[in-house]
Amino acid sequence: MLDTVAPGPDIDVLMNHIGRKAKAAARPLGFASTEAKNSALNAMADAILGNKTHILAENAKDLKDIEGTEILASFVDRLTLNDKRIAEIAEGIRAIAALADPVGEVIAAWDRPNGLKIERVRTPLGVIGVIFESRPNVTADAGALCLKAGNAVILRCGSDSRRSSQAIHACLVEGLKAAGLPEHAIQLVPVTDRAAVGAMLRGLGGAIDVIVPRGGKSLVARVQNEARVPVFAHLEGLCHIYVDASADIEMAKKIIVNAKMRRTGICGAAETLLVDGAAIGTHLTPLLEVLTEAGCEIRASATVLKVAPGLKPATEEDWSTEYLDAIISVAVVDGISGAIAHIQTYSSNHTEAVIAEDPAVVARFFTEVDSAILLHNASTQFADGGEFGMGAEIGIATGKMHARGPVGVEQLTSFKYRVHGAGQTRP
Repeated sequence: MLDTVAPGPDIDVLMNHIGRKAKAAARPLGFASTEAKNSALNAMADAILGNKTHILAENAKDLKDIEGTEILASFVDRLTLNDKRIAEIAEGIRAIAALADPVGEVIAAWDRPNGLKIERVRTPLGVIGVIFESRPNVTADAGALCLKAGNAVILRCGSDSRRSSQAIHACLVEGLKAAGLPEHAIQLVPVTDRAAVGAMLRGLGGAIDVIVPRGGKSLVARVQNEARVPVFAHLEGLCHIYVDASADIEMAKKIIVNAKMRRTGICGAAETLLVDGAAIGTHLTPLLEVLTEAGCEIRASATVLKVAPGLKPATEEDWSTEYLDAIISVAVVDGISGAIAHIQTYSSNHTEAVIAEDPAVVARFFTEVDSAILLHNASTQFADGGEFGMGAEIGIATGKMHARGPVGVEQLTSFKYRVHGAGQTRP
């Protein structure tokens, strides 16, 4: 069981010790063979399936701890494990094992007139700190992705998922040992005190090379404000769907219900629907009806209320709210120009979708909307590393430096240059 330790010097001593162990493990991982890493990953997947009963029992304890609290249903959904999700965790780890090893990949190569041969080659980042809330599956996803990319990782879960995460972590360590890799390559912070987060954000004496936050707005804000090491920012998923007058209405209905209602608590869930003003008479009412039938609450703009006066009026706050619930805000906009203007004003630059058959509309959307993921005629719930063929992801990076979009194995690497000469000297 994870213990809560009083803040102070003891936390710093503990965390710096974890940092030193991670840095020591990162060196041999940086040149570990593909075979060894894949062997560890497959052993991890086996261990997770073999320990399913224990993992589910620990998850049940975590869920019991939050009974009677005012927790959103989406939060409970993210925390909950079951047979299917355990199987998906194991499948995700095997999918990562099946990926090409990014370490040592030659990204580019060229020759200089003086005969020098230059190569740009992928290398591990080193030690990655991952701070996450309520999602025990992140323990496996982050641990496996970091290992495949040759990185050591320090995982700090939220107190709500501590038992589940510890049970999964034990399986990851079992896999490392089975493959003869350093068991400290994947560490789970054994305390829930928030002082441990502060220690990680300070870099653990230079041990941590990058921080990846995966959680709510307050966690990400704290990380961005306090971190003294680089951060792969994962901001809220304020995702938009624009339905153009050229959209196929049956396709639009199917996509929008899936984007909003498949899983309301994930960052790729649609939060705002924008409908072309030229489609008020053809598209708006059918879309409102299908959402209502699916059990979704609609927050409507003034124009939408004229068509459906019984809906709840949207406030200014609604346009910048990530509901993570069966709620969606709906507005009518002046074509693709209005949609782009609305998205530029309110988007968190995570994921946006356009439903349209007019290629000129799609081209403008793809050119002018500056979010990490853009989709055409597809659900925003595809904003996921697994769906991108990355096996899994640590998160969706919404910043513009280094990593953007799903953070998979390639995004968890840097690069170095190898220059081959034959005795050249610089004049």
